[in-house]
Amino acid sequence: MTKDQIFEFFRRLAEDNPAPQTELEYGNAYQLLVAVALSAQATDVGVNKATRALFARVQTPQEMLDLGEAGLKEHIKTIGLFNSKAKNVIALSRILVDEHGGAVPDTREALVRLPGVGRKTANVVLNCWFGQETFAVDTHIFRLGNRTGMAKGKTPDQVEAKLERRVPQPFRRDSHHWMILHGRYVCKARAPECWRCKVADLCSFRKKVLEPPKGRAALEVSAD
Repeated sequence: MTKDQIFEFFRRLAEDNPAPQTELEYGNAYQLLVAVALSAQATDVGVNKATRALFARVQTPQEMLDLGEAGLKEHIKTIGLFNSKAKNVIALSRILVDEHGGAVPDTREALVRLPGVGRKTANVVLNCWFGQETFAVDTHIFRLGNRTGMAKGKTPDQVEAKLERRVPQPFRRDSHHWMILHGRYVCKARAPECWRCKVADLCSFRKKVLEPPKGRAALEVSAD
């Protein structure tokens, strides 16, 4: 994709959704950090279901420590890898209390030192809470970067580096939200719905599906 195509790509997505947001539910920086850590290899829907009751009770790292690992497991046992995630959340909560006064740090270097917090999780927190221009490369963004030709790479870090170089203002802060939502609902992994994609003409994907399956087409017509 050319610079002009990338600009137009985000311009159209921004026009359709001017203020994109993460679909994870949270009330403060700490809850966001926990939610993102829990979302690894899990869906946002599943995490939200598990954290609604948890976050009604726990708003701070100290309250998480008071709840304890066993109590946390009871809340998140429907989430994949909940045993290891519970250990990490308790461990990171202890570090936040002991080393950061209970506050979530606003640098990637400090965040990735926390147990269970990788670069992607750190980037989400920095972007969503602190408003920093970061690119949290999850499976959707990795797929879109390669499929569209915008940011090809063999690893998430390579895709992130290319997005850093190629995504223009004024779209940098919200670009990863637009890409995640587009990948989740339109440019799907197994069956991209190119026929309803607002940026299909800008995409370099060679196997575009420009007509919906017959059954779906009939369903969409009847819905109209």
